[in-house]
Amino acid sequence: MKTQSIAPSAPVHTDSPLISVSAALGGIIMLILLVAWIARRFGFAGTSMVGKKTLQIRASASLGPRERVVVVDIEDVRLVLGVTASQITHLHTLPATVESDQPLPQENPADFQNLMKKLLKRSGKA
Repeated sequence: MKTQSIAPSAPVHTDSPLISVSAALGGIIMLILLVAWIARRFGFAGTSMVGKKTLQIRASASLGPRERVVVVDIEDVRLVLGVTASQITHLHTLPATVESDQPLPQENPADFQNLMKKLLKRSGKA
């Protein structure tokens, strides 16, 4: 009787390169998200200005291609500034106005149907 010895074959890899690259990219993305969460959790992301509106631009007018006048509210002072490409110049200081939280009541805008009726009555065609 002949005995044949069967040599063990090399292990067959079922992992494709696409799966291994995708897993590596997924791991890197998870690492970036984890670092961002830790930075945000412990305050390394910088100071946020939530609820603190100490600087607000109220108005702006262009004087030329690169020049403008800007009215800025800073806490309880209103500044009028001249802004160019190379510098900012303080022009005037105004007292800050007290603004109510409720918006001013506005007139109800006339709807299209009422406007057309008025126009037709004026011309005498209605």
